[in-house]
Amino acid sequence: MKPETPPPITVELPITGMHCANCAAAIERTLRRKVPGVVDAAVNLATERATVRYRPGEATRADIIAAIEWAGYGVVQPAAGSLFDAEQAARQAEIRRQTRALWVGLLFTGFIFLIAHNWLFLFLTVYGFTSLDHWVYPWWVNFVLWALATPVLLYTGRDYYTGAYKSLRNRTANMDVLVALGASVAYGYSAVVTAGLLHAPTYFETAATIVTLIKVGKLLEARARGKTSAALKSLIGLQARTARVERDGGEVDVPIEAVRVGDTVIVRPGEKIPVDGVVIAGHSAVDESMLTGESMPVEKTIGDEVIGATLNRAGRLKIEAVRVGEETALAQIVRLVERAQGSKAPIQAQADRIAAIFVPAVIAIALLTFFGWLATGATFTTALVRLVAVLVIACPCALGLATPTAIVVGMGKGAGQGILFRNSAALELAHRVDAVVLDKTGTLTRAEPAVTDVIVHPRSPLASTPAEAETRILQLAASAERASEHPLAQAIVTAAQERDAPLREPSDFRAIAGQGVSARVDGHRVLLGNRRLMEGEGVALDGLDEAARQLQARARTTMWVAVDGRAVAVIGLADTVKPGAAEAVSALKEMGMTVAMLTGDNRATAEAIAAEVGIGRVLADVLPGDKAAAIAALQTEGRTVAMVGDGINDAPALAQADVGIAIGTGTDVAMETAGVTLLGGDLRGVARAVRLSRATMRVIKQNLFWAFAYNALLIPIAAGGLAFAHGLPVYLRELHPALAAFAMAFSSVTVVSNSLRLRKLTLDA
Repeated sequence: MKPETPPPITVELPITGMHCANCAAAIERTLRRKVPGVVDAAVNLATERATVRYRPGEATRADIIAAIEWAGYGVVQPAAGSLFDAEQAARQAEIRRQTRALWVGLLFTGFIFLIAHNWLFLFLTVYGFTSLDHWVYPWWVNFVLWALATPVLLYTGRDYYTGAYKSLRNRTANMDVLVALGASVAYGYSAVVTAGLLHAPTYFETAATIVTLIKVGKLLEARARGKTSAALKSLIGLQARTARVERDGGEVDVPIEAVRVGDTVIVRPGEKIPVDGVVIAGHSAVDESMLTGESMPVEKTIGDEVIGATLNRAGRLKIEAVRVGEETALAQIVRLVERAQGSKAPIQAQADRIAAIFVPAVIAIALLTFFGWLATGATFTTALVRLVAVLVIACPCALGLATPTAIVVGMGKGAGQGILFRNSAALELAHRVDAVVLDKTGTLTRAEPAVTDVIVHPRSPLASTPAEAETRILQLAASAERASEHPLAQAIVTAAQERDAPLREPSDFRAIAGQGVSARVDGHRVLLGNRRLMEGEGVALDGLDEAARQLQARARTTMWVAVDGRAVAVIGLADTVKPGAAEAVSALKEMGMTVAMLTGDNRATAEAIAAEVGIGRVLADVLPGDKAAAIAALQTEGRTVAMVGDGINDAPALAQADVGIAIGTGTDVAMETAGVTLLGGDLRGVARAVRLSRATMRVIKQNLFWAFAYNALLIPIAAGGLAFAHGLPVYLRELHPALAAFAMAFSSVTVVSNSLRLRKLTLDA
């Protein structure tokens, strides 16, 4: 018998040393080609993470890390503690190293300008001369400039040279190739002039400025990119660091890592709940807004579940730990957000394809520029300067960052509002949704019956006022039903408790199958059940028939109450609508969407609920197996459909929909199938998710437009396309390579900063 092939394993690795989209592509290509057993590899430039799927037995984690390092990049590996902490430490160490290199570049480049331009800065050179050929330094100045420029290239620019070498070794070309080539051409040409082989201007200041300005841009970009994962960092920061547990008959504080399943954890007022668990003693209000986005505290008492990282507001709680460490809800949310942020949106595929051929195309354009200007009779120096300007200005960084930075910030924003996207594709697709289908039970409604009406016979002898009569009837009915676990019985008990009606202990209790119950309460014989029970027991309905019919017309389940052989009331029960459901439907309509309800319930019940929340299109009596077909029918109308559900029977429809949205209070199957999960179960989150998707896609399109427009506009200028437009300033006609370096760095910072605007987005209309 052939052994079963084990399923692929997924590993996530933080990467260091990436500069542009071509770096990410190079790592992906290396892993796929050089590591047998790798099924798929995706590298996200914004999060600086690689997600690799591989077959165990054919490849190992060590093989993957070795291949990444061979390609010229680093992998963060924690010696102790969490990977997240190690990753943050590595990122900060890298920023400190780059900062030191920048200060060296700024120091030496500053001296170069002071010497080369008689205390004037670069812009005076560009603005002050009609041609770049007019500035020839004395021989001794050139030697000094050579000596000052060399440390800038060898120390500040070292990463670009090593990166370019490794990139070319991998038979690809990234941003490092352009920077190293541009700076080296200016430096090498200037060295030839300084050696006395040519009489021409030198461009040591250009070479030094290119390296230094690009280093400034990369540092600003790195700091800005660090802010893109701020929401994820804040989620991780919610975790309590210690927990108070019962050990050896006493209470001790231990590190959170030392808590085990089954431990009894003590949480005092104002403290964070350290782990997921069940309340075994105490009562309190718990603020769960940090995970669910819902502002109102939730009452917790014995038997209720609590979530780690939520805040205990009022009372002292004793909790039995159920899930700890990586199994807690918070850890799973963090893991889901990390994976989603690392996935690639469909819109990014085109940008990646363009970035992959961009650098070779730029080198070709630069060479054409150089030889083209020589062919027109321009001097070698003029042609060379324009070649360098093209190489420097055409960096694909902005193009590579346009999509992933917006995706990372958008998903982080959603996570902070209780909206979890499973992957980037779900975030992208949500902006196109024009039809939302809502499941009824558990999604629009609470999925548990509640007393909605108590209609008392006008001549009831139980109390002097109608309100007192209602309370007395609920007391008798709930006392008779208090031992029953039937949902309708529990609803009546809850209604009596809400009116502070003390329950009595029944006697002579008898359950009548399919009809109701009979019991003696406070000396009265109480019957509670359907009409057949009343008729079977010979109870006169005494004019309550019409009231029962009106309740049934409103899709209410009707319970008759008889006391001492006389019908005294009918009780209406129904699955009640969730708070905010009508508001959620209204918000979706205002956004221009068609809203429909899908349910297996009968049409009368479905239409009653739909009318209550404002839904006009109702798909009722739909069997669980037919729900997916109902979604497909809407899709054939040309609609992009979002399905919102919470149950196992909703899973096929969630999978069929363009965007499946699961209610976080529902089943695990529904949440595993859906692309979006609303943690708190608040339906208003559907509109928030769509608004977030629309805003994120708007930012992505702005970023891509900026990246493409930047290159489309400035590459021709760098190539000298405006050289003969004599009415323009000289800095446009002859774009200096140093200004090109500044423009290139500015473009990347602009794209990242634009993405960061999503952090301030208001998701409520």
